[in-house]
Amino acid sequence: MAPDAIVFDTEFTAWQGSMERHWSGPGEFREIVQIGGVSIDGATLAETGTFSVLIKPVLNPVMSDYLVTLTRITNERLAVEGTDFVSGVQAFLKFAAGRPMFCYGRDDKVIAANAKLLGVREAWPRVTAYDLKDWLLRVGIPLTGIHSGALAEHVGGVSQGIGHDAVTDSRSLAEAIRYLVARGAPNPLAGS
Repeated sequence: MAPDAIVFDTEFTAWQGSMERHWSGPGEFREIVQIGGVSIDGATLAETGTFSVLIKPVLNPVMSDYLVTLTRITNERLAVEGTDFVSGVQAFLKFAAGRPMFCYGRDDKVIAANAKLLGVREAWPRVTAYDLKDWLLRVGIPLTGIHSGALAEHVGGVSQGIGHDAVTDSRSLAEAIRYLVARGAPNPLAGS
């Protein structure tokens, strides 16, 4: 029987063209503003829980208009609902409770890079996640230009809503897994 697993996603500071520049522009730091995830029953693939936390960026405390439009997280909302990086990561790790974690790309490394950038490496102590892109490529899914929030629809499943919200994107990943496993792909959560 497969254990429960966590499928998660992050949103981080960005500006028009920053992705293409690999965040190399003046003052461009990839600071996390949201961690979201869902817990999934490893055998049935049913969602068993949800998590979301907003995190106030430190080096770029005012989010760009580009990021606000992309994520729909306003500076006002972040000021009211946001927490500091360490508290946000601790809450996420408590939700994960040591269960295997999966993401689309290497969001675990983005969190680790934020911990290093902010001088709090101990906040993310050698936590690693499985990259679902590897599994998706093995089962024959082309991924060029596809972000996590569009993945469910891309593979033929049901859209989970507007992307670039960490919970919606996590649900999109989970739906893609359910859809593909139901059609014969090996369960990526089973071997974790």
